[in-house]
Amino acid sequence: MKVIETNQNQIEPPSDLFLAERRRAIVELVQQEGRVAVAELSQRFGVSEVTIRADLQALAEQKLLVRTHGGAVRASSDSGDLALALRRQQQVKEKSRIGQAGAGWIANGDAVFLDSSSTSLAIAHHLKQHRYVTVVTNSLEVVHELFDAPAVDVVLVGGVLQRETASFVGAQGLDDIRSLNLQKGFFGAHGIDLTAGLTDVSPDEAAVKRPLAAMCRQVIAVLDATKWGRVGIASFASLNQLGVIITDEGAPAEMVAQVRAAGVDVVIV
Repeated sequence: MKVIETNQNQIEPPSDLFLAERRRAIVELVQQEGRVAVAELSQRFGVSEVTIRADLQALAEQKLLVRTHGGAVRASSDSGDLALALRRQQQVKEKSRIGQAGAGWIANGDAVFLDSSSTSLAIAHHLKQHRYVTVVTNSLEVVHELFDAPAVDVVLVGGVLQRETASFVGAQGLDDIRSLNLQKGFFGAHGIDLTAGLTDVSPDEAAVKRPLAAMCRQVIAVLDATKWGRVGIASFASLNQLGVIITDEGAPAEMVAQVRAAGVDVVIV
């Protein structure tokens, strides 16, 4: 007699779309709760425990969480705020809208800076139909995203490779771009604060962003709602340096009003 395995022992044929959505939801759940169990995830998503274990293993290999017996826990905060793979899984829809809006601020013929944030990466995704644009960046992921955009010239700021953010840090490459006229600079951040301005959790990243913000004629912050009121260890741009903040509708209304009162244009998408 042929034995048919139960749902608890089968891995369902994956739908790529559902697979990506489920794994993104698992990461968000781990970030919110701190810990998840295989059995609970199996019930929540209506898939087998074997499928959930495969999900958790794949996410652990991307350093988006840490596998434990029977489940997973949040990745350590030391690397969690830095890891680009993790940041790309967070606030995905909001960042896509912000990225599309940010690309709309870039005119054909502009020279702009895109930092190594996941939101600037979303801008790069929407730049491929632009023409005669020069993008200066310290992000390997932005370079990769624009590889198939032949009408966009890309200038990579050199330095020391920081693997967690897939970016170059250090002052080595800054001298080569000081002669460029950068119309706009797009900067993500760990947080924005009325006193500290834009901040980062990496002093090395902040050390690159600080002089680049000073080089740009217009500094545009691209921040999802979770960044408002947060403060990282290193500031790289003060509030009075900002011309525009592009954010989503979840941004706190009181703080948005305070920033607007300080003369910064806040665009909500």
